[in-house]
Amino acid sequence: MNRTSARLLAQNPQVLKRLAKYMALHCFRNTVLEDFHAGITPSSQAGDYSDVVVKTPFGEIPWSKLSRLSDEEMKTLMIDVVNRTYVLLQTLFSEDVGSYLIQTLNQQDLVPRWQDPQ
Repeated sequence: MNRTSARLLAQNPQVLKRLAKYMALHCFRNTVLEDFHAGITPSSQAGDYSDVVVKTPFGEIPWSKLSRLSDEEMKTLMIDVVNRTYVLLQTLFSEDVGSYLIQTLNQQDLVPRWQDPQ
C-alpha cells in the first residue's frame, strides 16, 4: 500500500467498510469454519430452539447449552483465521498489490451482498 492508498483508506469510511467485509470474507468466512458449518441444522417448531435437544449416552443436552465447537475445532479455526489474516495483511501492505486492492475497493464493493459494518 502506498501513501495515497493509505490516505484514502484513512479518510474514506466507505473504503474502510468495504475492506472490513473483504477481510471477513477472506480471513474468516472461507476457512475451516465452512467445514464445521456443513451438515444438518436442526429445525425448531418453537422457533427459538428451546424444543431441540441432543441425545447422548449420558443424557440430553438442550440446544441452548450445547457447545457447537470442540476445543480442538476452535483451535483449528483460530489457527486458520490467524494464518489467513497474516496473508491478507502481507497483501495489503505490499505496495503494488495493496494499493491495487484499496483502489479497487474505492471503486466497487467486492462483497456487495453483505451488510455494511455499523
